[in-house]
Amino acid sequence: MKVNKLIIHHSLTKDGRVNDWNAIRRYHVEVNKWKDIGYHYGIELVGDEYVIQKGRAEWRVGAHTRGMNSKSLGICVVGNYDLAEPPEAALNLLANLCAKLCKKYKLKPVDIETHHKYASYKTCPGKLFPMDKLRAKVRELGV
Repeated sequence: MKVNKLIIHHSLTKDGRVNDWNAIRRYHVEVNKWKDIGYHYGIELVGDEYVIQKGRAEWRVGAHTRGMNSKSLGICVVGNYDLAEPPEAALNLLANLCAKLCKKYKLKPVDIETHHKYASYKTCPGKLFPMDKLRAKVRELGV
């Protein structure tokens, strides 16, 4: 798989302090009947700390953005960002992950895109998700 985009999503659910990633994986496997969770990575609050959750292996085609799955990695930030901006700690962790992946795949911050760009009927990753701020943070990390 040739990765040329990172596509950012939100779960559209409230992020609790428990591991929501496993619930998302169960839904994708048991309800959608997919082989695994559709995303490659997730960012979520577990306890008092934001963590990076692993989904599908990077070399496996995702199931997150119709028409882009074979050329992108999907990253889901657990939460509903139609209602509020993601917390700064989540955004910082996401920026670090995106910077690492951009360096690995020789991408630029402009290659970090919203799910909404490819599914205009959705707001994903949320109306209040600060994409420009995320890209700026990735640039600050040397990408």
